[in-house]
Amino acid sequence: MSRLVKKSPSVCTDLPLNTTELCSKLQLMKELLRSSYGPTGRLKQVHNNIGGSVVTSSASSVLLQAISSSQPIINLIKTSILGHIHRFSDCGLFAAVFCLSLIEEAKQGGLRENVVIRVNNHLLTLCTDYLQQEDCSCKVRLDFCSSQSLVTLARSVISSKPTCVLTEPELVHISRLAVQAFLLTVPCNIPETVRLGRTVTVPLEGHSVLESAVFPGLLLDMPENLGPVHLCSPLCMVLFSASLAGDLSELGDGRIEMHSGVDTDSQILDQLLQLGKQVLNDEVKLFVCQKVIHPVLQHYLRCNGLIVIERLGVSLMEPLIQLSGAQPVATLHTNIPSTAYGRVHKVSIKQFGSKKMVHLQPAGETAVCSMILCHRNETMLNELKLVCQKTEHVLRLTLREPCALLGGGCTETHLAAYIRHKSNNEISKSSSVLGCTQTEYRLAAEAFCRSLELVAMALEHDGGSSLIDLTHAHHWILPSDATEEQPECVMRFCSCGAVESCQNKKWSYLNTKYAELSPAPLQTASPLQPTVLDSFTAKMNAFRVAVETANLVLDVKYVIQDFN
Repeated sequence: MSRLVKKSPSVCTDLPLNTTELCSKLQLMKELLRSSYGPTGRLKQVHNNIGGSVVTSSASSVLLQAISSSQPIINLIKTSILGHIHRFSDCGLFAAVFCLSLIEEAKQGGLRENVVIRVNNHLLTLCTDYLQQEDCSCKVRLDFCSSQSLVTLARSVISSKPTCVLTEPELVHISRLAVQAFLLTVPCNIPETVRLGRTVTVPLEGHSVLESAVFPGLLLDMPENLGPVHLCSPLCMVLFSASLAGDLSELGDGRIEMHSGVDTDSQILDQLLQLGKQVLNDEVKLFVCQKVIHPVLQHYLRCNGLIVIERLGVSLMEPLIQLSGAQPVATLHTNIPSTAYGRVHKVSIKQFGSKKMVHLQPAGETAVCSMILCHRNETMLNELKLVCQKTEHVLRLTLREPCALLGGGCTETHLAAYIRHKSNNEISKSSSVLGCTQTEYRLAAEAFCRSLELVAMALEHDGGSSLIDLTHAHHWILPSDATEEQPECVMRFCSCGAVESCQNKKWSYLNTKYAELSPAPLQTASPLQPTVLDSFTAKMNAFRVAVETANLVLDVKYVIQDFN
């Protein structure tokens, strides 16, 4: 008889943010993510305690998925940030560090949680309203007539992942390739329903990053005994999603009845060969199958001059459908309709090192391209592949909102100065509307601004100091080995590159008291262009996610856990 164990009662913890254990874990989580933030962020190695591969990365998507905690509040923050990353691919570390800073500043300030929540929501509205204004000083319009701003945005995303270990020429090369691939996936002729194309990434280990390239069309692994490829164009092709291996299991579910003495293998093979005869009669030149093709059918087709490609895989089905216009055939027991055939302009062989690939070029305009991505080892290549996919997503977001925000922490410091100035001017009205005293409003607003500045300061990991100029409120970094007498000789440009240093410019150290200022707008005729940009759409959502998640955590009064 099995032993019965009495069910233990659930554990209820009141005011969880007042417990030392949770506060120390939140602080540890913040330090882990803060130290990974930015182009000079420190790398982390992720490894579970029961074995498996070691992953080296500083990406928030990798780090947050590796965090395992029994604390529901930790898991709440983690799930919230991962949800943002899943939708927007960028600004995950910004959202996490800002959220954790808001929680920490609120607890250190000793204010009532409900007051902090109301003020945070009010200041979030001020930030988003300001960022959406046409004359916002930290917003940049993207010009699609020139690729320069898109390359700058792509470069900013790629350079924020130090695990890629790219030199300056390599960074420029990959940034341009990312923009080229993105532009190839945007259709030239806009129909009623816009459908973006696909970029298929082919990783190639052991080669220089500068050998990476983008090709219009689709690159597929070259099969053995490919057969002739120098054929007239365009080529008629057929695409099968069903297996052509001749297995009975591929016939579908249900009961199969057979007469005694019937050779099922011969009958299925005859059916396959009948299929081969039909495609020959229909003048098909390219025969592709998602799964396995019977060796006899392969031999028959190749002997009759067809190019045969099997084991395509489900991930390449959609790009090939877009490229050729073919409709996948899901059965071998009916005749292939003429509408299922597609067209390919040309088939050729391309060689990259020791790897040979089949290059399918479209018969007309298509929005499918392939990117050969090279790097020196597996860890760097995996990170580069991940960041290129995220970069493509960020560039696609610009089609919805053709804007970007100043990077390098300049948007954060500019917003902090703007919010301080706005809050002090409207403190009487705002405190009355929010139902708090002016002192409470001022302290909560200061905690919000300080959290923004802490995010900007998190970009520096080499012992330097973070400063703010008292004209435009941009972020500047003073290196650790520089003297403080003449900072303008050391700091030539702000962190985003849009403001140049001059002799009469004044600075103040971040997170210290400095004179209140209304940030001056940048000169529209300035020849300087920002060198670091952040995704407007991703960062706007990251602002909302960070503030709303912090408010949700601050509003938690009880945590009930069942440990059975």
